[in-house]
Amino acid sequence: MRRKLPFELTKEQSFYEALSDWVGDVFYDILPEKGFDLRDEQVFMAFQLNQAYKNKQVMFAEAGVGTGKTLVYLLYALSYARYTGKPAIIACADETLIEQIVKKEGDIEKLENALDLDIDVRLAKSREQYLCIKKLEENASQKDVYQEMWEELPGFVHDNSSMRSFTHYGDRKEYAGLSDEEWSSVGWDSLQDCMSCAYRHRCGLTLHREHYRNASDLIICSHDFYMEHIWTKDSRKREGQLPLLPEASSVVFDEGHLLEFASQKAMTYRMRMETLEGLLEKLSSSDMREETLYIIEDIMLDNEKWFGLLEKESKGETGSDRQYITRSEAILQQARSLTEKIENLLNELVFESEMYVMNDYLLKVVEEYLEQIQYSLKLFLDDEKGIYWLETSEEEHTFVVMPRLVEEILKEQVFSQNIPFIFSSATLSYNADFSYVSRSLGIETYEKFSVESPYEYEEMMRAHIPSLDSGVDSKNQYVWEKLQSNQGKSLILFTSKDEMNAFRAYQIQQPDQNWSVIYEGDREISDTVEQFQQETSTVLCSYHLWEGLDVPGDSLSQVIIYSLPFPPKDPVFDAKRKHATHSVEEVDLPYMMLRLRQGIGRLIRTSDDKGSVHVLLNDDETPYRELAESVLPVGIEVLKV
Repeated sequence: MRRKLPFELTKEQSFYEALSDWVGDVFYDILPEKGFDLRDEQVFMAFQLNQAYKNKQVMFAEAGVGTGKTLVYLLYALSYARYTGKPAIIACADETLIEQIVKKEGDIEKLENALDLDIDVRLAKSREQYLCIKKLEENASQKDVYQEMWEELPGFVHDNSSMRSFTHYGDRKEYAGLSDEEWSSVGWDSLQDCMSCAYRHRCGLTLHREHYRNASDLIICSHDFYMEHIWTKDSRKREGQLPLLPEASSVVFDEGHLLEFASQKAMTYRMRMETLEGLLEKLSSSDMREETLYIIEDIMLDNEKWFGLLEKESKGETGSDRQYITRSEAILQQARSLTEKIENLLNELVFESEMYVMNDYLLKVVEEYLEQIQYSLKLFLDDEKGIYWLETSEEEHTFVVMPRLVEEILKEQVFSQNIPFIFSSATLSYNADFSYVSRSLGIETYEKFSVESPYEYEEMMRAHIPSLDSGVDSKNQYVWEKLQSNQGKSLILFTSKDEMNAFRAYQIQQPDQNWSVIYEGDREISDTVEQFQQETSTVLCSYHLWEGLDVPGDSLSQVIIYSLPFPPKDPVFDAKRKHATHSVEEVDLPYMMLRLRQGIGRLIRTSDDKGSVHVLLNDDETPYRELAESVLPVGIEVLKV
């Protein structure tokens, strides 16, 4: 049902004229009367967005910290959703940002209270954020905590009792005490066969999907989830399913400079040795011709040999869990052989289906998975089109491949829609040039603007780029001294999980720690952030929270950037480097500079905040000292200590 507009619309005015007048009243009169600061930068952004919505354009809205950009795009997204009768989608960089927007006393609650609005906002979290009942059942006996989770599931999950009064369940946030490693054993993953799952219609993920699809105002999701929706919507329709998200009136990409990585992730194919074996074993137990059984047996042998070669001839890099795959002749030949045999099996399954002796559903699942594997192998064999790597653990081996370029897909599947697309971030340009982001997303025509932060940084922040002795010991000692002098209250940003864990090994050996140190991954991330915000003497160590972390006040009065955030040496970024004319200038430096600006921006979140930023350089990063200084806000004194 279409909800009432938040302003009066008369016959004498168009919607956009009335919207412009109302937004002016909100920022010049209503919000200041409610105690909000009037910010010229915020008002400028508001009127720029009016044109973007009127003309249904792509808009790059680069607005510095403290401009209140979230309030601006929420006003427009909400109004346009009610005008069109379709919800707006707010796509955030990750799950942490989702929680920041909807948290108690967050921007949505502030708008509701200030403007006397009732906003229908619903979360559409990524599937990885939900419990997999099947995996929990399989692992319940492994740990007491899993057994407790199994026993505490709603009654309708365990039996056929009525679901008339069901409640939503299974959100990662409900199990905040689990580490990322523990969650991986019971959380949904991309290799689950949901279509044939006995719990499909009682699954918390499925039930929640029905809930958010009915939102009338706003649906908030991650970039990953939005791109998964885009990538799967046509195939879901062919299978008689609804797309993951409903048709939107407009889309806002918060921290939009990160959308390219979410796009690549959504278009990634994962081939696991154990999954193919399990499916083919299940298939071979059906009634089928002898010729088909022989082909299945050959594929299983080839599959095992393929992964054996991958493991033998791949190599890892420090700071990345992606192992490089050597394109040896043996590996290429094995890929061709496996591709050919899968093609033969797909042809044989056409005949099997016409005999009507096999389970139609199982046949459909197997065919779809085989086609995915076939596509993955063809991308691998055509070196120019694919990016590929191997992920291994004690339990499983996974071959991963993604398209090298996503521009054309995004251009056709996303930005061809005649709706407003708003990219909001403090870091969308590099040297006042937006082409780094626009090119990577296939966006040819767009409007843009930049507004600086309204904060007087010279009075609020001090920056330090220390000259340290060579080696990690000097760096760790410096960090520890700064934590002691600040009594915790710090965010330490690392470039990788390995770098963070190396510091953890140093930290736990230090005496006289009068503060808590918490690490990303030990608990659910939004719970970790909440703990950091509430405990004012805590140190938070993270390798992901360069963007989106919004912790004003005493809890965060010091940001330590452990190393310059250059992109890792891994297959994804190597593919970008390989196809760049000047890889350092076109790939590494823009990425590093944008992320460094984001990291520095975690310190000052309100006009009352004060603190210091410390940017530490590795031995090989000293040539970039001046670049690092140039990223620091204008007027900040750079102290060399």
